[in-house]
Amino acid sequence: MADIKAAFDQAQKDVKTLTKRPSNDDMLFLYAHFKQATEGDVKGARPGMLDMVGRAKYDAWAKLKGTKAEEAMKKYVDKVAALLKTHK
Repeated sequence: MADIKAAFDQAQKDVKTLTKRPSNDDMLFLYAHFKQATEGDVKGARPGMLDMVGRAKYDAWAKLKGTKAEEAMKKYVDKVAALLKTHK
């Protein structure tokens, strides 16, 4: 757990060094896995129809319900590594 936590912390720093903005799908992936890793399962009510961004974020996070924090961290780290290769 300590190793993946350290890699997760580093990935959070590394993602800020990207020179190109990732696609919306990649951004939602990163958001959802970050939230799942740090807060657990989604909480609260789903945003309304007019809040399209909030709704997309909520839905992406809700799909990860039941995913363990370590698994979400690993997928986040792997995605950042892939983005660093293609977005530098």
